[in-house]
Amino acid sequence: MTKHNYSQEFKQDAIQYYLDAKENMTATEVAEHLGVGVSTLHKWVKQYQESGEVGRGSGIFSNDKDKEIAKLKRQLRDAEAAIQVLKKSIGILSK
Repeated sequence: MTKHNYSQEFKQDAIQYYLDAKENMTATEVAEHLGVGVSTLHKWVKQYQESGEVGRGSGIFSNDKDKEIAKLKRQLRDAEAAIQVLKKSIGILSK
């Protein structure tokens, strides 16, 4: 599976095309026409509807503060998952 990097302009144009064509075409048809996955198109539209702009893509942050926040959130999520595994292990071993 190949990962594509689409420009902000392409994403914005794709969203506008989808919004303009959604009465006449399905999201799958729009995505096929644009050469993107339908889930990718849905993700872009959802981001646009929630924040008014398209996300910058994974690994690309507007500044170092945002990058650090994303890193800390990822670490917190990983730590919480590890805690859940340990809790389940303790429950199994204590029986």
